[in-house]
Amino acid sequence: AQVALLDRNSEAGQESKAALDEQFEAQRTVFIQCDVTDQEQLKGAFKKVIEHFGRLDIVVNNAGVNNEKDWESTIQINLTSVIRGTYLGLEYMRKGNGGDGGVIINISSLAGLMPAAFQPVYCATKHGVIGFTRSIAVTANMENYGVRLNTICPGFVNTPILQSIDKEENMGQYYSYKDEIKNMMQFYGVMDPSIIAEGLITIIEDDTLNGEVMKITASQGIHFQEYSQTPFTSSKR
Repeated sequence: AQVALLDRNSEAGQESKAALDEQFEAQRTVFIQCDVTDQEQLKGAFKKVIEHFGRLDIVVNNAGVNNEKDWESTIQINLTSVIRGTYLGLEYMRKGNGGDGGVIINISSLAGLMPAAFQPVYCATKHGVIGFTRSIAVTANMENYGVRLNTICPGFVNTPILQSIDKEENMGQYYSYKDEIKNMMQFYGVMDPSIIAEGLITIIEDDTLNGEVMKITASQGIHFQEYSQTPFTSSKR
């Protein structure tokens, strides 16, 4: 395996690469500093990955923030960049464009499947990730892209994003409700990131999964959202 890490935070990215270098050969990973909201930076990052490794097989669109005060930025990071990252991945991987196929995994949240009190914009972006990914997965199947697209919806995970709940500059008008959100975290439980990685590997390895919404919770572990209605599909033109 060869892995490219993208992050706006150069220090965090270099630390992640260093941790991987301790276990694997250094040339197996590359860190590229990138602000996913910058269209040219994201395009350039994909180009650098191809130049470095020669191919692209897996894309994980994982960048996300919780900022109800600067909600425009939340939409740009959580939804717009996921859409752009998906289209860039398809550009390089889909078979009709000279690619070898692959898999794209977009990270949503349980907040993409239900209301999230005091986090309405975050919730909206995560609903959007699910709707976009399920829709483009149907298109990919109809058009024989050779690329599978799936979504992961975790509950609360022990990552730095949880710290944003304590910050007025993130929560804005909902800052006074931070204790209610913490009570929800305590009720539902906070998971270790390793179980999310386990779900990720499951999607990568199971080539029957396309357009699926994987839910990961502290109480039920890895399971899938069930939808009663099959999306309409027409015959290929």
